[in-house]
Amino acid sequence: MNEKEQKKNVMHQPIDRLGFLKMSGVALASTAIILAGCKKKSSPQPEPEPTPVTPSNVVDLGSGDIGVLNYAYALEQLEAAFYTQVMATPFSGMTAQETQILGDLKLHEIAHRDFLKAALGTSAIIGLTPNFGSINFTSRASVLGTAKAFEDLGVSAYNGAGKLFVDPNFLLIAGKIVSVEARHASAIRDLLNPNSADFAGDDVVSVSQGLDVARTPAQVLAIAGTYITNQIDASHLPTN
Repeated sequence: MNEKEQKKNVMHQPIDRLGFLKMSGVALASTAIILAGCKKKSSPQPEPEPTPVTPSNVVDLGSGDIGVLNYAYALEQLEAAFYTQVMATPFSGMTAQETQILGDLKLHEIAHRDFLKAALGTSAIIGLTPNFGSINFTSRASVLGTAKAFEDLGVSAYNGAGKLFVDPNFLLIAGKIVSVEARHASAIRDLLNPNSADFAGDDVVSVSQGLDVARTPAQVLAIAGTYITNQIDASHLPTN
């Protein structure tokens, strides 16, 4: 099995249990030249323009509610793959508490990923291939720092995507997922800075409004895309 296949397998490791944190080809239209009439100097009809196709490494999220769900599905694939790798190759000195929390986060993200895939059915995008080359999985600082970045990014992604849904049922689902993502973010921040106010730091929660950060899909994918081999096309997503 080559490296790319190994990465893809990590992205799609099936869920084995559910846990909760204790703290809560370009397609061308082939055609023959058709002569107009029987005149000697008649001109052939022009060939139709080739039908544009998406390059094999580009994943189009789609449009409408399906597109927004695929956007969430892409992010959950990334997070599930990350925590799966973290637990497969734990960093040196990982404590029992860290093992419990990171293991629970892995299961939550796999559950989110599998739920969204099932909800999307045949409209689901393909399984994505992660690119974790910049992460040192043997380093506690690298793993927890990346986890913090992913969780904060995930919260801001759902906060920004909520308004894009038309179906209120999807908004309800997104609200339930983002509440769990926020708990994840707080848990990771507490591991990095125990017993501090960083669990709801000023960098993510507005002091004046008491609201968390919200990012657009374009802003989120500009960050998340560096950890995904595939190119994500979000150009058909709703904007408001």
